[in-house]
Amino acid sequence: MTAAIRHLKKDKKLARIIDQVGKPNIPITKNPYESLVEAIITQQLSGKAADSISKKFRATYGRFPKPAAVLETSDDTLRKAGLSYMKISYIKDLSHRIETKQLRLHLMKNLTDEEIIAELTEVKGIGRWTAEMFLIFSLGRQDVLPVGDLGLKKGIQRLYSMEELPEKEKMEKIAQKWRPYRSVATWYLWRSQPV
Repeated sequence: MTAAIRHLKKDKKLARIIDQVGKPNIPITKNPYESLVEAIITQQLSGKAADSISKKFRATYGRFPKPAAVLETSDDTLRKAGLSYMKISYIKDLSHRIETKQLRLHLMKNLTDEEIIAELTEVKGIGRWTAEMFLIFSLGRQDVLPVGDLGLKKGIQRLYSMEELPEKEKMEKIAQKWRPYRSVATWYLWRSQPV
């Protein structure tokens, strides 16, 4: 990560955030299934609500379940954990694709970012943002720029004193100088947000 810090500090504005936050600590979830289920659970929820549902979901099984166990669980049981029927259908679609080998998560590390995004977005309820979170927090890819992420937009807006949230093209232009560590820069911008 030292190379990433050295490179990103060339952006003087970003360097101030790096000095405040310190070394990057991007947590990696080794189990790709767990990573995707967690990403689906957290969609459009506050961190607190997502944590609560995630804990109840795990408690239903005693530990993080395998796809087959989820497929055998009734929707009513999953509703009691706090999941909406829509999210239950997303998690079951993901589980079904893994069980039937339509989706082979263990082989994904050999694919490019765009190939992975294309495969994952075939799953119900997984859009580009969720696939990008998977790239960062499961595969540890260091050069992902999730332009649809509100936290990143707000971070760039504050960093560059913009009147409005930046558009995709503007974000990509600014982030060009962060390559090949745009995931790390994104993490710093998330951490720079006022709580």
